[in-house]
Amino acid sequence: MPKINATDRDGTEKVIEAENGLSLMVNLRDNGGLDIASICGGMCSCATCHVYVDPDWMDKIGAQEPDEYELVEFSEHYKENSRLSCQIEMSDDLDGIKVTLAPED
Repeated sequence: MPKINATDRDGTEKVIEAENGLSLMVNLRDNGGLDIASICGGMCSCATCHVYVDPDWMDKIGAQEPDEYELVEFSEHYKENSRLSCQIEMSDDLDGIKVTLAPED
């Protein structure tokens, strides 16, 4: 099982046992107990699962689709390493990934 190194909005760090094949969002919410709204349920139609991916991991998670970019670029908390966690599928290749929940808009 891959592990996720996650930092919650309050600065609390957690190591989460992730399930392969599920999105990063589902793992953060269901396996990590983090306060991630995920209002659209992973359909890439909101930005309530916005995270910052550690720069060392950006090349490993794949490119952003245009729809995802459009959602995060308009966030007041946008950064170059902004991603929607619903669009990142967990696998053994992402074991140890580091993410931080973005502030809520």
